[in-house]
Amino acid sequence: MIVTAVLALLGFGVTPSTAATPINVSTAIGRQDNSTASVTGYVVGQPTATNTVVRSNFPDDYALALADSASQTSTSAMLYVQIPAAFRASYGLKSNPSLLGKQITVTGTLAAYFSHPGLKNATAFTGGGGSDPGDPGDPGDYYAAAAGKTGPALKAALHTIISNQTKLSYDQVWNALKDTDQDPANANNVILLYSGRSQSKTTNGGGVNDWNREHVWAKSHGDFGTATGPGTDIHHLRPEDVSVNSARGNLDFDNGGAAVAECSGCTADADSFAPRAAVRGDVARMILYMAVRYDGGDGFADLEPNNSVNNGSAPAIGKLSVLKAWAAADPPDTFEKRRNDRIYTTYQHNRNPFIDHPEWIQSIWP
Repeated sequence: MIVTAVLALLGFGVTPSTAATPINVSTAIGRQDNSTASVTGYVVGQPTATNTVVRSNFPDDYALALADSASQTSTSAMLYVQIPAAFRASYGLKSNPSLLGKQITVTGTLAAYFSHPGLKNATAFTGGGGSDPGDPGDPGDYYAAAAGKTGPALKAALHTIISNQTKLSYDQVWNALKDTDQDPANANNVILLYSGRSQSKTTNGGGVNDWNREHVWAKSHGDFGTATGPGTDIHHLRPEDVSVNSARGNLDFDNGGAAVAECSGCTADADSFAPRAAVRGDVARMILYMAVRYDGGDGFADLEPNNSVNNGSAPAIGKLSVLKAWAAADPPDTFEKRRNDRIYTTYQHNRNPFIDHPEWIQSIWP
């Protein structure tokens, strides 16, 4: 490479073995050991703080963030790259904003930058001409039609945006959940939503200790069953233990009740269910997604949250006040954000807006 040769003349060292075998971003994030490596990833923005990456109005050419997908929005899945002065004119985002979404390879030292997994003292940059073929679009642009809107206008705009989706069959849901709900500590397992248990992906089924497909918006609330559409929308379908799924049944969500067997932290009574605290916000955001996505205009019932329990077969689930409190107390975490990204990039190609913008909950349901 011409750039590498010039750098060698200037006294910068390049390790041929690592440069010849690039690693991906997730590997680089896990290998912060001050070793030299070449990392290939997609440019997803400029880091300006430990948990902040901007995708426009770049302040300078000093840094960029790489990810394994051009649509990645979670900073925990990004590698922060320090750009030495020699490369800023060619790879700094202020000077080259068109690099956003392009694939590049950088050789440098795997070390923290902005107190975040990073790559420093770079000796070579290459690429910049290819885009992620699996990237359906920039999530920032994804919500462009909702910009500046509030209340009912925001809800209507989001409905239009997220209704543009690929629909799965109920059988396809099995394999999708094995990906979207994969245990980050064990790729052979999924995490069960309510109980939090890590369980083998291969134990899906109907047996007493198997896991099955839980409809967080109970399918009897609106009587949509497992029909392609709300019945197969994986934004609200999650793996769960068969007996815990049965214990939840079609109950509304509320605080209180007695402990649920095999579900530490869960409670239930005659008319409501509460999951463990760590996923109460997840549940709320799934319910509110369903209310925006399914408004009665595509042959299915108009789903709406309300402040009641005992909703039965009505196309409603409560309690809205409790769900809003859960969402505020349990903001989106890395697992939930990754799940949203996987659904967007690989399966349905739509997003849950309340994971990306939790503040929109209060705007739509003040």
